[in-house]
Amino acid sequence: MNVDWLAALLMGLAGAGHCVMMCGGIAGAFAGQVNKTQLFIYNLGRITSYAIAGALIGAAVGSIAGLADQGLVSLRIIAAFVLIAFGLYLGQWWFGLRHLERLGQPLWRRLQPFAASFRQRKSSYVSLFSAGMLWGWLPCGLVYSALSWAAISGSAMQGGLFMIAFGLGTLPAMFAFGWLSHSIQQLFKSKGFRQLMGALMIVYGLWTLIIAVRQLQLV
Repeated sequence: MNVDWLAALLMGLAGAGHCVMMCGGIAGAFAGQVNKTQLFIYNLGRITSYAIAGALIGAAVGSIAGLADQGLVSLRIIAAFVLIAFGLYLGQWWFGLRHLERLGQPLWRRLQPFAASFRQRKSSYVSLFSAGMLWGWLPCGLVYSALSWAAISGSAMQGGLFMIAFGLGTLPAMFAFGWLSHSIQQLFKSKGFRQLMGALMIVYGLWTLIIAVRQLQLV
């Protein structure tokens, strides 16, 4: 199954408001202390962690599904429902994905001190990249939703590529956060923006579901 670049990029871009709310404090505080190259290295580390997670889950689920056409189409139906759930979560109509975020909190509490330590060593690109990689494991319903799509990719390479595309979708909001005006930041955080993006995700999820069901009938 080919990487669904559109789904990956849309999930990243649509989650701009969520990213600002979840990671804005980290990105904003950090952006004021470093130049754009250093901030890019930091975010590159974050996207690398996404790629690793995508590769792992893509390989694991791909091996379980046996790469059978019917199995992958069935997984795509499940992923479509996850995308719909993400849209509901993004629009603040349903908050079930918060339970997934809570599952990752114990791991993040262990990693957070190391991330802060690396982030303080701003002179080293290696330290910045390492801090970004640790940041990539911050519990986030947006990331978990993207990983559900990486899971149906069928292979480690496809899963990793999907998460790279997703990470690139989140990059504009995170990279530009330190230079965005207050009014634009408030727009990203606004209920109207989040609901609009949530509605788009729900529509895309429904469209994906319809196509997957039709494919299942042909298998």
